Amino acid sequence: MNESVRCRFLLAVVAATAIVGLLDERVSARETPAATALTELDRYVAAADDSFAWQIVDRRDDEQATTLLVDLTSQTWRDADEVDRTVWQHWLWIVVPRAATSDTGLLVISGGANGGDPPQKPAAMLREIALATNSVVAEVGQVPNQPLEFFGDGEPRYEDNLLARSWQAALKAHDPSWPGQLPMTKSAVRAMDAVQAALATDPQLAQVDRFVVTGGSKRGWTTWLTAAVDDRVVAIAPVVIDMLNIRESMRNHHEAYGFWAPAIGDYERAGLMDRMDDDAMTPLLNIVDPYSYRERMTMPKCIINASGDQFFTPDSSQFYFAALPGEKLLAYVPNADHSLRNSNALETLTAFYASVVDGRPRPEVEWELAGETGWRVSCDPPPTRALLWHAVNPEARDFRLDKVGPIYKSRELSPDGDGKYSGVVARPEEGFAAVFVQLKCDIGAGVPLRVTTPVKIITAGGGAATSSGGVAGGE
Repeated sequence: MNESVRCRFLLAVVAATAIVGLLDERVSARETPAATALTELDRYVAAADDSFAWQIVDRRDDEQATTLLVDLTSQTWRDADEVDRTVWQHWLWIVVPRAATSDTGLLVISGGANGGDPPQKPAAMLREIALATNSVVAEVGQVPNQPLEFFGDGEPRYEDNLLARSWQAALKAHDPSWPGQLPMTKSAVRAMDAVQAALATDPQLAQVDRFVVTGGSKRGWTTWLTAAVDDRVVAIAPVVIDMLNIRESMRNHHEAYGFWAPAIGDYERAGLMDRMDDDAMTPLLNIVDPYSYRERMTMPKCIINASGDQFFTPDSSQFYFAALPGEKLLAYVPNADHSLRNSNALETLTAFYASVVDGRPRPEVEWELAGETGWRVSCDPPPTRALLWHAVNPEARDFRLDKVGPIYKSRELSPDGDGKYSGVVARPEEGFAAVFVQLKCDIGAGVPLRVTTPVKIITAGGGAATSSGGVAGGE
């Protein structure tokens, strides 16, 4: 894979009106795939919206694939006196290989700003993944629609600043329909509707009934919430959104650093971080925290995180991973920050998606503590390679790449007599250490699947700050 193309695609991830009535009826009647009570998220996504529309504005056919560009209007969110852009518009790319036969497709949720000319071409990796898997691959952009101005304040807001402002409005008005995660989720659901409807215009094109959904950062958050509300989602690969069980995760964040990292500064400046434990925050968090919907997350999950993320501490999975039902894989990327730039994370995403399309089993990984300073891991089937990744910060419990650099070092692990892998490190003389095991697995996807244990934080004085064991992989 071309490295520059890989980086651009990862940054983007981490960054027909005649059918409208039928789709609205179907969405309203769709079952919620869960045994938990309905939330405002469920109600908002299921609500019919007459502004939903789509139109194919470009079609390109070649000997390998058909590529469609769809102008999608997903919804109307809020009133004109509340936000300056009420109607959400997106560009939706759909790549359909001529050899595609699977009824499973990939939906990539991406970001970007509104305005300007239509895009000229999709990300190269959309086509590469589509052709490599002989399946439909789609990307919906402008999630969220941005910039947005709130209440005529004249400040164009993007990304976390936009979401933080929407949370402020929700808390002030006691209005559960305000959080920006609601329209972001509906954008993804409507994108799946539009993909199916656009494909249905040509019987020669492959049709899709099931989706694997992925996205990075805020779009990773949207990936989780989309899976919670739509039963077409059969697998997910949320990327760099290591924050389920938000209260516990953020409490750990502040305990680790002694301050709020600049990456979450928009939320701190909005006064939200200091209110995280307030009772008033509970209804809001119950709506937007994917952990609230964990009982619904029974589909296969490949959770891709960065060991040097600017937003989240590397041991954040201890607050949610064990509670997730069903098949689950964890993949911490060593020496990578929130962008995953210059990493091999895309290979893991591609391998996971290919395995779902082709119905291939994925490895089952189990781990337990090896003493207080390492891991003991089993993997069925055995990996082609096992590495122990280890980093030491003698000054602080801080492993952010932009602060400490690429300090994780690796060493090869060989299987013990029972086929398990043991990786143990010396306790640091001062400061803190981080350690995890990475397994490289060949699952017949053309590229390797790299999965890991959680990251364990070890203190110089003794003890560890992470969970002791777990199971990942197939059921």
